Amino acid sequence: MQQIKIQYYQSPVGELLLGSYQSQLCLCDWRYRKMREGVDKRIKTTLNAEYILASDAVIELTLNQLNEYFEGSRQRFEVPLLLAGTLFQKQVWRQLIKVPYAETVSYLDLSMALGNVKAIRAVASANGANALSIIVPCHRIIGSDGKLVGYAGGLDVKKKLLDLEACCLGVDVMRQTLALF
Repeated sequence: MQQIKIQYYQSPVGELLLGSYQSQLCLCDWRYRKMREGVDKRIKTTLNAEYILASDAVIELTLNQLNEYFEGSRQRFEVPLLLAGTLFQKQVWRQLIKVPYAETVSYLDLSMALGNVKAIRAVASANGANALSIIVPCHRIIGSDGKLVGYAGGLDVKKKLLDLEACCLGVDVMRQTLALF
C-alpha cells in the first residue's frame, strides 16, 4: 500500500493536518473539523494509501509558505497540489483557487462561474469537502447576503483569515464580492 506522509502544523488560528503523496500536497486541513474521518477516508481510498507520520520536501515547502501567509508576506501558494475527490469537486476546487486574496465571492457566484446557477447546494457541499484549506481558499466563500457561512475550521477562524488578508492589504473592512471572477 502507498503512503501519505503527514505532519501537524500549529497555525496562529488552529491546528492543521498536512499530507503529501508522491511529491504533491493532498491535505492541508483542520485537524479537529467535524468531517475529519470522512475526509481522511476519501483521501486514503482515492489514493489507495495510508497515513504515516513523516515529512518530505512538499510538506516543508508548505510549512514555509503557510508561515509566510500568516506573517502577511504571501498571497499566493506555489505548492504542487493533488486534488482527491470527484470530478465535480475538483472543478469547484479549481475555481476556488481563482478567488483572489482578500476578496470574497458567494456560493451563487461560484455556481455561476462553473456555468450552473442551480448547483449552489452541490457547490456548497464540494466547498465543505475541500481538504486543502487556506491553499484552496474556501474561506473566501460567503453567503449571498454577504454573511459568513460554514467553514471547516469554524466561523471564527474564517473571520480571522479574512481579516488577516484584508489587514495585509491595508484594508479596514474587506467584504468585496466579485461578480464573476
